[in-house]
Amino acid sequence: MNNARLYQVLKGPVFSEKAQLLSDSLGVQVLKVDSTATKREIKAAVELMFEGVKVAKVNTLNVKGKTKRFGRTVGRRNDWKKAYITFETTDVAEQQTSGTDAGEVAENTSASEVANNE
Repeated sequence: MNNARLYQVLKGPVFSEKAQLLSDSLGVQVLKVDSTATKREIKAAVELMFEGVKVAKVNTLNVKGKTKRFGRTVGRRNDWKKAYITFETTDVAEQQTSGTDAGEVAENTSASEVANNE
């Protein structure tokens, strides 16, 4: 696998309620990937793009495009591939601790705003 191919594998994140719940509870990230990508390519691409991250497991599924109507014309959206990426436990713990630091900063700024309003 060459690096040029690995840079084309990942298309972007998937923003949905299910993806958010999985990210918060299990540390699983959901990404939109190339339709021809294999699990090994996805794992290598994630570890290449995000340095210091070890992928424990990759689950993939093909999402079928919906049929849509535009007046009398029937159209169809493209099929695409989704990947659920599970990281090793040490990486998830580091991500969660960095997330609490950002929350503490937000709490401190809101407390100072309240003090300024009084």
